[in-house]
Amino acid sequence: MAAGFGLLGLSPQTLWAMTPRELAAALRGRLGPRMSGPLSRSDLAGLLKRYPDRTRS
Repeated sequence: MAAGFGLLGLSPQTLWAMTPRELAAALRGRLGPRMSGPLSRSDLAGLLKRYPDRTRS
């Protein structure tokens, strides 16, 4: 929501009418090459290894 309202300046009606793909396309158009793609499985595994979930004792 912050990206839709803040970065793109969309109205609530426009934001909620968009599909996730339309929103992603609008963000790519606004952010250009600064927008990174989704995490790969290996990227996620690396993050989980580096920042493991804490367990309660």
